[in-house]
Amino acid sequence: MNPLIHEDQTFEKVDFSQQSIINQAFHDCVFLNCEFQNADLSNVELVDCSFTKCNLSLANANHTGMKHVHFVDSKLSGIDFSKCKDFLFSVSFQNCVLEYASFSKKNMKKAIFTDCKLIGVDFMETDLSMSKFNNCDLANAIFDQTNLEKADFRTAFNYALDPERNKIKKAKFSILGAYGLLSKYNIEISG
Repeated sequence: MNPLIHEDQTFEKVDFSQQSIINQAFHDCVFLNCEFQNADLSNVELVDCSFTKCNLSLANANHTGMKHVHFVDSKLSGIDFSKCKDFLFSVSFQNCVLEYASFSKKNMKKAIFTDCKLIGVDFMETDLSMSKFNNCDLANAIFDQTNLEKADFRTAFNYALDPERNKIKKAKFSILGAYGLLSKYNIEISG
């Protein structure tokens, strides 16, 4: 079955919540103030799309293709991005809430997160090399067997990651954030 293709369209204040949008393709589309909470986005293809002020919390992203997708001022809590297609997976986030989302085992080289709440996010076995976490809250985020080489955490906060369980060669950290690298040792640092 051929997917329904939408090109160069703007969707504003559309309520897709709890709907099935499966087997559709969106190319160069803009979504403004749309609701996707609990929507089924299985087998949807998103290419060069942007989502601004949208709620995609708990949306099903099973076999969803995301190529150059930008999220701004949006809520994406609980989305399992690890179920998205791997081919050309490329996303960026600005001022978004991604609490308890999962990017486990994704290739996200050079990903950019700016002013985001990444509380409890699962980054296990994710390739985040050369990624940037600009002013992001990473409280309870899970980093295990994660490639963080050349990643930039200088303005990120509330993170805790084990340098022995992650690749951190040439990653950038601030002095204040260095405690997040030592927290497993249960030591007191004062200054």
